[in-house]
Amino acid sequence: MKILERPLKIMPKNSWIWNREEGMSRHTPVMLSEVVSYLQLAPGKVIVDCTVGEGGHSEGILRKITPGGQLIGIDQDDDALSIARLRLSRFEGSFNFVQDNFRNLRTILFQEGLEKVDGIVFDLGISMLQLSSPERGFSFRLEGPLNMRMDKRAQITAFDLVNNLSEEEIANLIYTFGQERYSRRIARRIVQERGKTSVITTKQLADLVFEAYPYRDRYGRIHPATKTFMALRIAVNRELEVIQAVITDAIDMLNPGGRVCVIAFHSLEDRIIKNQFKDFAKKGIVKIITKKPLIPTQEEIKSNAPSRSAKFRVAEKL
Repeated sequence: MKILERPLKIMPKNSWIWNREEGMSRHTPVMLSEVVSYLQLAPGKVIVDCTVGEGGHSEGILRKITPGGQLIGIDQDDDALSIARLRLSRFEGSFNFVQDNFRNLRTILFQEGLEKVDGIVFDLGISMLQLSSPERGFSFRLEGPLNMRMDKRAQITAFDLVNNLSEEEIANLIYTFGQERYSRRIARRIVQERGKTSVITTKQLADLVFEAYPYRDRYGRIHPATKTFMALRIAVNRELEVIQAVITDAIDMLNPGGRVCVIAFHSLEDRIIKNQFKDFAKKGIVKIITKKPLIPTQEEIKSNAPSRSAKFRVAEKL
């Protein structure tokens, strides 16, 4: 399959700015108090934050494990890591950041000279940094190129999938990863449009999805493009297969009594985590701490709307 050449386009600079006066960024970490509590943090512990983002969870962790503790932070996004380094500068010497995919957790920890750790946390949601950056192409509300790569070094983008997959492949992708009931209508409309011109921007794609929706469903609680954009993001970054593989490594790398905490925002992600924890519990490898997933309080949802779909699960190594 021939991959179309992506057009070059100059986009606005990243608008996600560190507020030096307030000493904080606009980012609010989801279920921070739960993460800090369930990791059972104490000075001297070694913790891995597999999704550093802008450093919200990392900051809460470092407050509890210093002095003497160590945080290993992993993220694919170099922009996020730059912000997190600035945010956590007062903890210099107690953390080390690695730009990589957390699928390489075992290799990363080996390179850090670590055989086992005391806790691991995953926040699987997309960050507001990425959503608010038009050039990253994650948001249907902002005009930008169809990108959606969490790691800007990756080769395949949403542009490639939208413009090169067959109608059936697009429909299956949107249905499987986005659980979109109108996936076939959307795929048909995309293929019709790209017969005239390439689908280049987020606005183009969002408009096509909107047009594909039945009129009666165009003005519901969520925008019609929500599930399609989520499905493409998951596919571009191969998120579900990465989660499936890394949970096994995470549990293996824990010390006895160590905990793995996962915040999922998608039912498919949460199902993978639930089933993985159950399998390891049956084998006597872990104890499931959260029999049912914890969800954000109404107070948190009110102050941090993106948290509303979060589900938090915890397992402890035996």
